[in-house]
Parts: sequence; C-alpha cells; structure tokens
Amino acid sequence: MSAQSPDTQSPRPRIRDAEATKSRILDAAKKEFAKNGLEGARVDAIALEANANKRMIYHYFESKEKLFQTVLENAYFDIRESEKMLDLDSLDPRQALERLVRFTWNYYIRNPEFISLVNSENLAQARHLKSSETVKIVSRRFVGLVDTILKRGVAQGLFREGVDPVQLNITIAAVSYYYFTNQYTGSIIFERELMSEAAQAERIRFNIETILRIVSL
Repeated sequence: MSAQSPDTQSPRPRIRDAEATKSRILDAAKKEFAKNGLEGARVDAIALEANANKRMIYHYFESKEKLFQTVLENAYFDIRESEKMLDLDSLDPRQALERLVRFTWNYYIRNPEFISLVNSENLAQARHLKSSETVKIVSRRFVGLVDTILKRGVAQGLFREGVDPVQLNITIAAVSYYYFTNQYTGSIIFERELMSEAAQAERIRFNIETILRIVSL
C-alpha cells in the first residue's frame, strides 16, 4: 500500500493539539484571574500553569484583556448551560423555583471562582461584558426561562401577577451571592460561623422561603 501523500494527510492531530493548548490556557487563566483579579493576574503565571508559553497565549487570545473576556464568557456560559439542565419546565412552578434557588446556592459553593471573576468584572465596570454578545444571548434565554415559570405559576393560581423576572433573577442571585462574598466579615459581625454545615442548611432554607414568599399569592 502506498504511503499517504502530504496533501491527503489529516490535520486533526494538530487541531487537537491546538484545542488542548487553548483549553489548558483557559483553565490556568481562570485560576489566575480568580485568585489575583484582572489587574493582578500575570500572563507569566498563566503560561507556567498551562505548560505553554506567552507567545502562544498572545497568538490565541491577543491580549490579557481578551483572555479575561473569554474566561468570563465561558464562566457565564457554563452556569447558564447548567441551569438549562435543571429541566425546570417539567416541574411544578414552586418546585421549579426551589430547584433554581438551591442550584444557584450549590453552584456558588462548587465554583467559587465564578464569584471572583464577576467581582473583577464589576471592578472593571463590565467593560468586557459590554462587547460580549455571547453573554447577552445566554442571559436573555435564562430570563425567558424564569419568566415562563412565573407565567405558569400565575396561570395555576399559585403566583401573583406582575413579578418582574429580571428583578427575581437579581434577588435569587443576591441572596446567595452576598452570603458568600461576605462570609468572613459576616461571621464576625453576626457572631455566627456562616460557613458551618448547620448555618448553610439554615440559609438555603431561608433563601427558598424568601423567593417563594415574593412570588406567591
């Protein structure tokens, strides 16, 4: 059998190598940005962690700013895709909201870097999200999902009319987000170990009750 000519050889190994390198860079960048913020993050540290070199980082992402934007977009895409997997449309409206509130809480626990990345972007006055159509699209879909839950609840006589799905989304995120971003100061101020197992269980129950009281008749 004759050897395969160079023109017909598959480029797949090279493509796979490039994708693997980009994936390592993004994983390393997420850790570095979450730990040190956008301003404090060092490209040298990302390259070392990713077993890559700075030239490759700039080749794939052009700049630290664009690398951060990609990491941020991936973070928002991940949480929105995870929310889609909850299959909320198949649940009773009250159960759907409870599952969403519980998911948000658990997601923040399992992905503390998400909170750090969002904090960094707020310090940057959201200049990266402003130009990100990806985040805008997935966020609109999620707002629409919550709006559907609310409308189903109204139709079934469970929820009151006029609840703004955007405001409800903000509140669902806020009741968990604040707890984790202020866990250290809050433990001192309120003289309670906020991250103890008992305190966390109490808090998630309170969050679910709070959200259901907001929407229920």
